[in-house]
Amino acid sequence: MKELDLHGITFMRPVREGTDEWYYAMDYDNGDLYEAQEIYEYQGGHSVDGNHLLLIHYPDGEVIEPMPSRKNMAIGEPVYFEQKISFVTVDFDADEICIHQFDCATRDVKELDKISLSSVEDCFNLRLFEHPLTLSRQPNNSTLELIWPKKKTIQIGEKESFFFREGDRLYFNTWYEDPDFREETVVRSAKSGKVIETLSGDIHIMPNGDLWHLH
Repeated sequence: MKELDLHGITFMRPVREGTDEWYYAMDYDNGDLYEAQEIYEYQGGHSVDGNHLLLIHYPDGEVIEPMPSRKNMAIGEPVYFEQKISFVTVDFDADEICIHQFDCATRDVKELDKISLSSVEDCFNLRLFEHPLTLSRQPNNSTLELIWPKKKTIQIGEKESFFFREGDRLYFNTWYEDPDFREETVVRSAKSGKVIETLSGDIHIMPNGDLWHLH
């Protein structure tokens, strides 16, 4: 049995998307940036404990902490793209959102870009997606906000939930009860926001990044 010291964190999952070689583990809020922001602004008197991100390499079990935890800084869920693992940090004291990238080959970490936290309404559903690397936010107002590298807001359906980007194509899951429950995948243009096609059923992303259409 392989023993991994994850500093008390006992849950890990694969890094999204396109790899079965890297896993990650996070502590209390599991990378929920909005929850950390709420604690910082409303519950803790402008103070929140920093969370930890650990990357675990399979099959050797190597454990790497790419970014040290720091008070009043939250680390978001990582994503895999082009042999690198990217993740967001939000520094509440500095009012900054930073996009970082961990090189799986060299084990080096670099900062890709930095934007003002004040440029977004809040951290609700603030997440990185891939193909290409994109920072987005989906508030509860039937919109999707593409924040980085280019900023754009598109109108979407009330029940659409963004889950994947592939070039200009944005994939959304939506569901209906009419009267039986059914799911659809809505594909929209990232440039115009218009619907390109609607597929019955769901899209599942496989470990190598392939899309499998389930219907």
